[in-house]
Amino acid sequence: MNHLLDQARRHALKSARIVGPPTLPALRRWALAAVVVNVGITVTGAAVRVSGSGLGCPTWPRCTPESFVPVAHSEISPLNMAIEFGNRMLTFLVLAVGVACLIAALRLPSRHPGLVRLAWLQPIGVAFQGLWGGLVVRSALNPVTVSVHFLVSIGMIAAAYALYARTGEAESGGRDETPPRQRVHRTVRTLAFALVAAVFVLLVVGVVVTGTGPHSGDEMASRFGFDIETVARIHADVAYVVVGLTFALAFALHVTDAPGYARRAAWTLLCVEAAQGVLGYVQYFLGVPAALVNLHVLGATLVWVCALRVVFATGPRGPGDASEAVTGELDAVRV
Repeated sequence: MNHLLDQARRHALKSARIVGPPTLPALRRWALAAVVVNVGITVTGAAVRVSGSGLGCPTWPRCTPESFVPVAHSEISPLNMAIEFGNRMLTFLVLAVGVACLIAALRLPSRHPGLVRLAWLQPIGVAFQGLWGGLVVRSALNPVTVSVHFLVSIGMIAAAYALYARTGEAESGGRDETPPRQRVHRTVRTLAFALVAAVFVLLVVGVVVTGTGPHSGDEMASRFGFDIETVARIHADVAYVVVGLTFALAFALHVTDAPGYARRAAWTLLCVEAAQGVLGYVQYFLGVPAALVNLHVLGATLVWVCALRVVFATGPRGPGDASEAVTGELDAVRV
């Protein structure tokens, strides 16, 4: 029994060394890594779909009925099998980073229950995605299950970015005991939330477009029964609404003399949206080639991350807290 306890203690200490020191900067680095890996697996998941590899591993949790790893199969291309299996393996990287986030949050010397709750969402989300991925395969890539799979990834990106942003606020002095200050006008803050909601609607409509179009993951996969021209036009209309809201927010932040980091976040989002719009029209007129569709999914995740950045930049505790805290300390020393 003592031997088992000693072994568990050694494993815990080893994990602690890998995660890093029990500090907010260490947690913030892991949260940023969680954002990156969640974006990465979302994009590779899209690559599985546009390459027709959705059923490259036709069973779950095994890759084939006989094996957990890819083996030669007369009815499945080795390339498709490798793409699908590779995406499955990335799940373990996302899980490892999620567990590291949780360990880093639990090891903080001071209590930050909000950060711990956000950190828990990462391993829980990976577990849900793994089980849901099995349902996607067993439903033969039903477009509803595939759509939910993507939207849960979007939610995990949001949770990871929230952990990153909240950790930065705590690190720069915006702790629970520090009273929040209104940095932007309340109406402008509301506009930022409306913008994020519109971006989410844009992502949902984009999922419907993909589930209606030619890239459904496999030739035998079912599709939504919508008219592709109609849903594509709706998608474009929602995109115009998002761009309009972004421009309105950037203009409002400028005329109300909002903090510089908030204005930069809004203009950055507008630039990413412009690039995404150009890419969308190019892929449409070229007949939606698979490579451009996958690049468009990457652009969609970047739009989402930039929109989340805008919301946190317009919050009561923002990146400016660090420099202002330092300035206040220097002023106190001078006095």
